[in-house]
Amino acid sequence: MGIEIVEYSPDRVVATMPVAGNRQPYGLLHGGANAVLAEQAGSIAAALSAGEGRIAVGLELTCTHHRAATEGQVTAVASPLHRGRSTATYDIEITDEKGRRTCSARLTCILRDQPPK
Repeated sequence: MGIEIVEYSPDRVVATMPVAGNRQPYGLLHGGANAVLAEQAGSIAAALSAGEGRIAVGLELTCTHHRAATEGQVTAVASPLHRGRSTATYDIEITDEKGRRTCSARLTCILRDQPPK
């Protein structure tokens, strides 16, 4: 997928992904690639806010694809909508290199105690 995390904190995770190598047969960025990028950014943010000894597990992901990306890279920015004791929900905005929104996503994670190893 070629995803790179370029900024991370519980309040904001920024990740990039190249379009090349992640296209569907018509040459457009694959919607599933958008979903992977969104879940990666949101899950990292949720895990960072979960606290020591806790983990974040994806519960629901929704993606709305607004515009096609055909080249360059896309950037996801995950921001918290809700951070509770048992769930965390993040808004993820994916944009192209011109700053145009290509996808809006929302991820909800369950926050749980880390299972024993």
